[in-house]
Amino acid sequence: MRDPYRREILWLASFQGIGISRFARDFRKNSMRILYISYPLLTVSQDSAGGAEQVLWTLEREMSRRGLTTTVAASAGSRVTGELFLTGDPCSRPDDFERRNGEHQERILEWIGQPADAAAFDLVHDMSGSFWPRAEEIDVPVLATLHLPRNFYSPHLFENVPANVTFNCVSQTQAQMFGDLSALAGIVMNGIPLDRFTPNLGAEKRTGLLWLGRVCEEKAPHLALEVAARARLPVTLAGQVYPFSYHQKYFENEIAPRLKEVTSASFLPSPSLQTKLQLLREAQTVLITSQAEETSSLVAMEAAASGTPVITFARGAHREIVCHGKTGFLAAEIDDMVHALRRLGEIDPEVCVRHAREHFSSAMMAESYAALYQRVLSSKLKLAPAET
Repeated sequence: MRDPYRREILWLASFQGIGISRFARDFRKNSMRILYISYPLLTVSQDSAGGAEQVLWTLEREMSRRGLTTTVAASAGSRVTGELFLTGDPCSRPDDFERRNGEHQERILEWIGQPADAAAFDLVHDMSGSFWPRAEEIDVPVLATLHLPRNFYSPHLFENVPANVTFNCVSQTQAQMFGDLSALAGIVMNGIPLDRFTPNLGAEKRTGLLWLGRVCEEKAPHLALEVAARARLPVTLAGQVYPFSYHQKYFENEIAPRLKEVTSASFLPSPSLQTKLQLLREAQTVLITSQAEETSSLVAMEAAASGTPVITFARGAHREIVCHGKTGFLAAEIDDMVHALRRLGEIDPEVCVRHAREHFSSAMMAESYAALYQRVLSSKLKLAPAET
């Protein structure tokens, strides 16, 4: 059984305005325990290609550094800073999602339901996008981060939301999509580990265009090849083709043929972290050609931290992340992207780096989540019945 005074201490910390980081330091015997739940199909590590996995890895590392006790529930093969609870093997087929997701959730629920102290958490932070509808089966507050545009979620997921669930968005653009959600507690912009990046402020020669990300239809790397062909500039596509049939078919049908036609184009599958950092540092610009109303863009943040301008479509949260004419250019169509290539000399790498440090640091993201954890716990714990 949990310490009977635990909830009172947490509420006192919230009432007195004590930050979560300070609370974790001052009350080590009652150190806050956070369970992070990952997407069930993929692994979590510093080399993850998926945005949600990258954010989870980065946030969990920051919170662990701040003294919180962190655990990540994830697929086998994951590597995290704190404790790791394995829920099964990642799968390679999209038609296996229901089975794998069910396995993932059942193992988590069984584990949380154990009476042992090892399974006692103060807060569950759901990064999976699918666990929170089952939050009513546990007596722990659940914060669910919404990573995707509203139309990517089934409408029924937001009907009869469990009382112990609170949501957060990752951008103002996304929050507008979820404006009717009563359990929406706030916005925490994604952050990146700036300590990884050595910016190119002009000493290193820049050559060619770079497209970086998951190779799939919605990210539209074929448009980056079109821009490069029209501008007659070399381009590198670097990213992972997930082992899902629809991703692989897209690569075979739309990317492979174009790579043969555009002689100055090259493809680097699943680049290592060091390779990615080098590519970002050496590129003239990063092209972001996504056709989705993106709610965030880690690639745009990473480019800025590298001192590299971004050219992207003016849609979704890209309008919040890229400062037109200062850290890159926002385009309405392909012609605008090609034209923007002629203006790259207007972008100052130091301005890009300063913007990244002021807005995109993982430390800032962690502090924002610490404050959000505090608000969630104070609101949920005030309503909780006293433990005996």
